[in-house]
Amino acid sequence: MLESMPLILIIFDYILGLMMWTLIGRTAMNVFLPSDSDFFFMKAFVKMTDPVLRVFKPITPGFLLEPIVPLYVAWFFFLFRFYVMPWLLGYDAMGMLSFPLESDISHALYQIFGGMF
Repeated sequence: MLESMPLILIIFDYILGLMMWTLIGRTAMNVFLPSDSDFFFMKAFVKMTDPVLRVFKPITPGFLLEPIVPLYVAWFFFLFRFYVMPWLLGYDAMGMLSFPLESDISHALYQIFGGMF
């Protein structure tokens, strides 16, 4: 499947997907830790996502609680990947099966753990 797609679009989707999941991870970590925590992973999440959050600041509603803002921004990445990327990649149908990053991860997990069940 990936052989027939333009490499630049696949790389672009991977970048968008990684940023989306990083924003979701930051939201999940905000449940347990403050944003200014000294924990290494929290520092990494904050360092990677703060520039993206600054870009989306003008369209972020002021009533959102600060720990929820990364999830709100991740929603935009999801919408773009769900509606625009399938169109750019030339899929006939849009939907959850049109995410190359998650599809590749699920195939790899199936190859690793497929024989166990």
